[in-house]
Amino acid sequence: MAFFAIAIGLYPSIYFVIDRTFGLLSTKSEILLASMYWNIAFYVHIIFGGIALLVGWVQFRDSVRAAKPQLHRLLGKIYLIAVLPSALGGFVLGMTATGGMISSIGFIMLAVLWFGSTLRAYSAIRAKRIAEHQTMMTYSYAACFAAVTLRLWLPMLTGIIGNFTTAYQIVAWLCWVPNIIVAYALNSRRNALQG
Repeated sequence: MAFFAIAIGLYPSIYFVIDRTFGLLSTKSEILLASMYWNIAFYVHIIFGGIALLVGWVQFRDSVRAAKPQLHRLLGKIYLIAVLPSALGGFVLGMTATGGMISSIGFIMLAVLWFGSTLRAYSAIRAKRIAEHQTMMTYSYAACFAAVTLRLWLPMLTGIIGNFTTAYQIVAWLCWVPNIIVAYALNSRRNALQG
């Protein structure tokens, strides 16, 4: 998990090094790519999302959470500050997602889930509800990790189906729904062991 989180977390830097008309952006219209609002949403989403991916996985290590609580709190604040604008940017981008309404609904739901679970995790820790905080952070990072699973599924499905748009419509859901199911299983297991 750490390897993929770091690799994809650093991925946004590629947009500052080479011409950005590759991959998914090659499917966007010139008008959309020229839109200041779309570009703000895009860069906010990828930069802050990359930061969230980079720091989020560390929070699940017992050696950090238990042995270094100050570092855990600091990384948690960085994660929170990164997620909220990235999720909002993702919501905006979801409205013009490649593949139309099917993709849009999938990505908008992901953005809402990511934003909501993160805010709820923050609220829980402020109220010292540790178990709820852990549960919601597991859901939050499962939503965050959709950035990784999207990049794993999309090339495979594009190769199998032979059509990028159809593959992208499927990936708009496949990148996060299984992650949430895994998070639910992990939370259920943890709750059973604690309770």
